[in-house]
Amino acid sequence: MTTTEKPRTPLVEMRDISIAFGGIKAVDHVTIDLYPGEVVGLLGHNGAGKSTLIKCLSGAYQADGGDIFIDGKKATITNPRDARHYNIETIYQTLALADNLDAASNLFLGRELVTAAGLVDDVRMEAETRKIMGRLNPNFRKFNVPVSALSGGQRQSVAIARAVYFNARILIMDEPTAALGPHETQMVAELIEELKAQGLGIFLIEHDIHNVMKLCDRASVMKNGQLVGTVNVKDVTDEDILGMIILGKKPGQAA
Repeated sequence: MTTTEKPRTPLVEMRDISIAFGGIKAVDHVTIDLYPGEVVGLLGHNGAGKSTLIKCLSGAYQADGGDIFIDGKKATITNPRDARHYNIETIYQTLALADNLDAASNLFLGRELVTAAGLVDDVRMEAETRKIMGRLNPNFRKFNVPVSALSGGQRQSVAIARAVYFNARILIMDEPTAALGPHETQMVAELIEELKAQGLGIFLIEHDIHNVMKLCDRASVMKNGQLVGTVNVKDVTDEDILGMIILGKKPGQAA
């Protein structure tokens, strides 16, 4: 007698999400999900609705309709603080780092560790930063320089470390390899693999199809505010995904 496997519960399910601005539907009844240890790429032309959709998850926007479920339970996300309560962290393209501060000061910016005397505990913050970096990017050595002196990939490491240190389980990454060279892009790819191994779920907003093919398990394509479809990356080609973006058709679907 074979036992049927219990279906896994998505880490995130955005169900039937709609949002309009000035009467124009930016997102029109879109449903996507994300499982632990998975990277889902979100693609589409500018204005396709992918960033607007994901901002409903990060708390930057409130959807007009639809529901968000975290671990199968309905979630209420009305602002970024709510999102953090659900262990959702966003790493924006700009990275939101303070250039004049070092890695530890950036990691704990606004959430500084203090001593019993109420003073900022720089020693402990650096020790904690070294510990988390050792897990994520063992080659990182520049702990005592301002982040403005770091490479793009190293800065991305600091931003990711900050999210992970504060218990992110759901990570939203906005074009994490934009403007990075091949070596730096590879560094970020390795970071993403490490996060997957730790069971995080990642939504990756991306324009570069090659990055999606390399980094993502599934890809969800949007066009004109609607979901064209979600595909397993290993089952499709670059051309298939390009066709979804341009034509708004799933692979094999008649025009």
